[in-house]
Amino acid sequence: MDEFRRYAIYYAPRDGAFAGAVASWLGWDPVTGAAVAHPSLYGLPAPVEALTAEPRKYGFHGTIKAPFRLAEGVGRADLEQEVARLAARLAPVVMPGLQLAALKGFVALLPEGDEADLLELGAEVVTQLDPLRAALTGAEVAKRRPERLSARQRALLDQWGYPYVMEEFRFHLTLTGTLQAPQARAVLGVLEPWLAPVLPRPFVIGDLCLFGEDAAGRFHLLSRHALTG
Repeated sequence: MDEFRRYAIYYAPRDGAFAGAVASWLGWDPVTGAAVAHPSLYGLPAPVEALTAEPRKYGFHGTIKAPFRLAEGVGRADLEQEVARLAARLAPVVMPGLQLAALKGFVALLPEGDEADLLELGAEVVTQLDPLRAALTGAEVAKRRPERLSARQRALLDQWGYPYVMEEFRFHLTLTGTLQAPQARAVLGVLEPWLAPVLPRPFVIGDLCLFGEDAAGRFHLLSRHALTG
């Protein structure tokens, strides 16, 4: 029996100061599959543990293909092989850098510059790997709150299993759970000087990272596949 109940294709930073900082901020390192001590930062509106409770289980990442169950008869090895094949023909995406922002009630890092290549990468990964994805159950559809989606987003959900793909794709790197506006401003004020020295410039998506969700709902980095096309 597969030890992971869902899989996802994410961006995740390679080893270094940036990877270490964001893992400690969230309190979970998906590479080692272990909890990490939070940093001591002054001026936050709540403890780091509380601010990061929602995104912690995923680890620091940027979604390229959202979590999905494997189709009947498809195993982890099949998925990993297809991800490797896909990565071998896709090129890295290079953007000027990352910037902190409050995005619809949470704090995230957003890429700077033209996102055309990023949108193309996302569309390729979603479409090429979709035959390996199991169809959504009724409960999974309901979890996406389809009544709150636009007609186009609902159509994308039905076709690809996720509403924020293709032209609706907005790449971001989540750093907090849902916050009120004053809380978000306070977090931004603390994180900006703390993260500034380690933010990558340029920002490069150089790999497709295969993540798996364990029985406890925590995500682990299973393999990294360099974009070499």
